[in-house]
Amino acid sequence: MITAEYLSTIAPWSLELTAAERERAARGTVEKAFSRGDYICHQGDRMNYWCGVATGIVKVGTISTHGKAVTFAGVPPSGWVGEGSVLKDEVRQYDIVALRDSRVALMQKTTFLWLFENSVGFNRFLVRLLNERLGQFIATVISDRMFDGRARVARSLGWLFNPVLYPGVGRFLEISQEELALLCGLSRQIANKSLKELEEEGLITVDRTGIIVRDIDGLAAYGA
Repeated sequence: MITAEYLSTIAPWSLELTAAERERAARGTVEKAFSRGDYICHQGDRMNYWCGVATGIVKVGTISTHGKAVTFAGVPPSGWVGEGSVLKDEVRQYDIVALRDSRVALMQKTTFLWLFENSVGFNRFLVRLLNERLGQFIATVISDRMFDGRARVARSLGWLFNPVLYPGVGRFLEISQEELALLCGLSRQIANKSLKELEEEGLITVDRTGIIVRDIDGLAAYGA
């Protein structure tokens, strides 16, 4: 169990809850550590938790029967994922994998559903989250089918810095170029070249430990 105070630091949406609701949400949440490459859940698992990234970064994706890996989204700190499977009471349609050593908050399904049934603030947040998530997946399909490597890197970064999905990220994200390449479904060489070009365009700054964003809107609309 985590504290309500700690929950507010890893889940900005919890600030929209009443004090009593936040306390109940915290009581129904634990935090676990995962090493790089660990599976938080596998496709087909019935995982009765809603997952939030406290530190690190995780990848949501799947592998086809022919061995092709498909990435749906990268989730940085303050991002939460898996609400659809909890609401629909279905097995997971994807894998969640730690791209680096990460700490993940796991909210019990019963707690999630209690908030869904009783909290106005939580429901407002869920509507915004699901609407933004739909936009993210539509944009991902368009990006994969229409844009070159540089645009795919730019738009992937734009989503990682999305203030609705990941309000705690701010302007800096600790991520390696190898991790970004995995999220984009590109080779490390193409991802590195694309980052240099985006940096030359003034959209980002590549730091020793991560990436500083200079123009979120420019990244999100890159190539349009």
